Amino acid sequence: MIIDASGMILGRLASVAATSLLAGEEVRIVNAEKAIISGRRESVYREYAEMREKGSTEKGPYFPKRPERILKRTVRGMLPHKTKRGRDALSRLKVYVGVPTEFEGMELERPASADLKRLGTGKYVELGNLSRRLGSNF
Repeated sequence: MIIDASGMILGRLASVAATSLLAGEEVRIVNAEKAIISGRRESVYREYAEMREKGSTEKGPYFPKRPERILKRTVRGMLPHKTKRGRDALSRLKVYVGVPTEFEGMELERPASADLKRLGTGKYVELGNLSRRLGSNF
């Protein structure tokens, strides 16, 4: 399963991916930087900055800056990642910024349940913009 994250709501996309991973499928997500986080821009930036700052001590937890790692971490939060079943499921997930050459020309899936049209409001932030705001250069 190859999913295009362009214009997809982050949490709903992660839920679809987690369900497929637990069912035993391999999931590839492309265009991670174009995924959408719903909410007012200021509050989204503040919440993710707080998550980053929590892990700033030596012991963690560490929260990622890069868009593909943020998306993978979101999917991980929907899996039982401390069990063997969850670790195996997470190992079947690959997330990419942009579209790699191996997937060019292939048909990309766009889950209807995660589409931006379901949002109903114009208040959202692209994951790439959030990532740049957190200090990532991708």
